[in-house]
Amino acid sequence: MRDIIRQKLADETRSELPVWTRRDVRLPTVPGKVHAVVGMRRSGKTCLLRQLQRDRVEQGALRETQVYFNFDDERMAGMEAAQLHWVLEEYYLRFPQHRDQRRVGFFLDEIQSVRGWEGFVRRALDTEKMDLFVSGSSAKLLSREIATALRGRAMETVVHPFSFREFLRHQGAEPKGDATFLPKAQRSAVEKLFADYLLCGGFPEAQGLVALDRLPLLQGYVDAVILRDVIERHGVTNVVALRRLTRQLLGAAAGLFSVHRFFNDQKSQGVAVSKDALHAMLGHLEDAFLIRLVPLHTASERQRQSNPRKAYPVDPGLITAFDRCGRPNTGHALETAVLVELERRRCERAYVRTREGFEVDFLATPMTGKPALIQVCADVSDAATRHREFHALEAARAEHQKLPALLLTANSTGLSHARSEAPKGVAVRPAWEWMLEGGTGAL
Repeated sequence: MRDIIRQKLADETRSELPVWTRRDVRLPTVPGKVHAVVGMRRSGKTCLLRQLQRDRVEQGALRETQVYFNFDDERMAGMEAAQLHWVLEEYYLRFPQHRDQRRVGFFLDEIQSVRGWEGFVRRALDTEKMDLFVSGSSAKLLSREIATALRGRAMETVVHPFSFREFLRHQGAEPKGDATFLPKAQRSAVEKLFADYLLCGGFPEAQGLVALDRLPLLQGYVDAVILRDVIERHGVTNVVALRRLTRQLLGAAAGLFSVHRFFNDQKSQGVAVSKDALHAMLGHLEDAFLIRLVPLHTASERQRQSNPRKAYPVDPGLITAFDRCGRPNTGHALETAVLVELERRRCERAYVRTREGFEVDFLATPMTGKPALIQVCADVSDAATRHREFHALEAARAEHQKLPALLLTANSTGLSHARSEAPKGVAVRPAWEWMLEGGTGAL
């Protein structure tokens, strides 16, 4: 085992750093913490570790002081926690001049493969002059487990599939400057690519694939989550109910979901499952970053728990892979993309139902700045549609201290009419334009 570690370190410190599509992910700047990179499978966590490694070298660190080590290697199967210190010992035997003299960066990928890794990480952080970055599959490296295992010593960074800007960057089409003032031809080109993004999604490996290849790939990602992150990890035995639940959530994206109603549906079809088991499955799917749930906005915790929640996949590309309608569902894909963008910006999210029964998709509360009401509508070319969406926003604003409101559309069709008719306090924008200008922590 030690010989394998020695060889892996030798190969790594001599190798060229890979260049992949840059991710717009901000790491916390709190000193003395382990950086834990988490997210759904295949969303780009390893890519981010490599990007951080390259950034530190480009900022002046010696290449040999920035070490990526992947534990997902069949030769290291059966490695024990007591052997983890060999990684450090072999590195410092190779570069003794750096010990306690230079700050070394260790990027430990799939470290959860070694049982008891948490103790090693805590000890290394306390005894060595180093910065530690850890990542791995969500099956064994979940947010709440990091907080427990590292006892307040870790800061979490969530990696999502490509945002729209990252999607454009990957295509070599990222616009420069303010998206609001792009030339007409470029706006049209970006709008067309946005339609592709809503259909295909942002998983890096799925980019550029035809539907016959892309859809099975995305379905395979979901199967891996179900098998490894839920069934194997949590010992779920009612696989039929779990798969039905997953298909329901992914096939009806942006819809209201009630465990009680789903329980009754399954009971009528002869599928035996308890409500407690369904609640647990729902939590497991959310912990694995496959599903995002949005509650009703209310001051009452009881009402928040008893009302249906809106369910979304973590990426709009998953909708096409599980929606049986056979046609693009632009509205639900757009709402999903907006929800995930709000999560990237670290906004709290809830949906609003007014006393008159109107619904607004999101009340978004950023970490800094003022909350806002956000309504999503794929096509505002129809006058009746515009009237309905504006009426809902006005009703919600009347009940929420006249908060600023935003109506986001999929394209520019009907945009001029919508802007001329928009009530005071309501802005109308193409969603892609809003996404391209956004930053973490603000609307």
